Amino acid sequence: MTAKHSANSADQVVVTGIGATTPLGGTAPETWQGLLEGRNGVGSNDAPWVDTFDLPVRIKAGLKVEPTEVLSRVEARRLDRCQQVALVAAREAWADAGEPEVDPVRLGAVVGTGIGGAMTLLDQDDLLETQGLSKVAVLTIPMLMPNGPAAAVGLWAKARAGVHAPVSACASGAEALAWAWRMIRDGDMDIAIAGGAEACIAPITVAGFAQMRAMSTRNDDPATASRPFDLGRDGFILGEGAGTMILERRDHAEARGAKIYGVLAGAGMSNDAHHITAPEPEGEGTTRAIERALRSADLSPTDIGHVNAHATSTPVGDIAESNTVLRALGEHPVVTANKSMTGHLLGASGAVEGIATLLAVRDGIVPGTKNLNDLDPKVGVDVATTNREVSDLRAALNNSFGFGGHNVVLAFTKN
Repeated sequence: MTAKHSANSADQVVVTGIGATTPLGGTAPETWQGLLEGRNGVGSNDAPWVDTFDLPVRIKAGLKVEPTEVLSRVEARRLDRCQQVALVAAREAWADAGEPEVDPVRLGAVVGTGIGGAMTLLDQDDLLETQGLSKVAVLTIPMLMPNGPAAAVGLWAKARAGVHAPVSACASGAEALAWAWRMIRDGDMDIAIAGGAEACIAPITVAGFAQMRAMSTRNDDPATASRPFDLGRDGFILGEGAGTMILERRDHAEARGAKIYGVLAGAGMSNDAHHITAPEPEGEGTTRAIERALRSADLSPTDIGHVNAHATSTPVGDIAESNTVLRALGEHPVVTANKSMTGHLLGASGAVEGIATLLAVRDGIVPGTKNLNDLDPKVGVDVATTNREVSDLRAALNNSFGFGGHNVVLAFTKN
């Protein structure tokens, strides 16, 4: 992804609608307000299975608004929870964009997920083992397949230009935005419904991450458990949610009089090829992703005033990312970590944090990072601990990294 286009090109990719459902709110505006207010989306996990399996992690970042409060009962029954949140966010974004009239063959959908329909897989396997074949749902496979969220959104929107489902762990939502950006630039579609979705707070996922020592065990104080860049950080908080953007070619958006939030100006992707879970410590791969994002957006490191960091609150990951930002951009960008409030939404995180990055550029304000009381001395970047107004914030980056070495960086600029 290295093609350059002029800053005022008619085929720029702009954002005309946003939607989200997260631990901070049931909509994108509520989530953004929650970030600005420093709300806490993390709480105790009171599910019976926590005690049944004696799990060491007893906290989670669950949804603020249940999808069943938004979807019809019949609709919800036919969708895995991951698909439910994807559809909720997509519909909000589409309405926010003004429900544009578009030829279906020029409309696409790209929705990424890291895990997909895990809840359906677990529930239906339990039914098979305890009650037999007759109790297994007819729609089990469509509900558990990892392209299910993309398929649900594509079917609802009647998107015929293409429906795609990137699966790249915690970089999936950002990669979906990157692929939609690319396909619009390549002329494959005029509008894309793009983002990420994840909903897999379940015994096996919690147990698996716990066995990796990747999750915080600060069970007695959920509000302060997610502590990106803090010396006392001990892992992430498993969350759930979805984020969606309506991406549109600028001339198409302007022709219909659409409001424009900002510009998805560029995207860069790379891979560490280092370790299945650990980041490459020197940041060579993540640096290449940043450089590619800058090059595709025709930006220089000095143009970037803000970085929305992946920053999961793990001991190794946060330092590696700090080193990457310093190496690729320098000390000047204001850095923040949304996961201090939302927890880690896995495959949805890049899309939700992409929305936050976009709105930070629009409003000229960077939400502060919560729970950062004792900055790790190995962190060399400027991390905002309170909301920071950034004068003339014209461009920002959103970092997303995933198990397997996936690196995705998105560049947003002011409209």
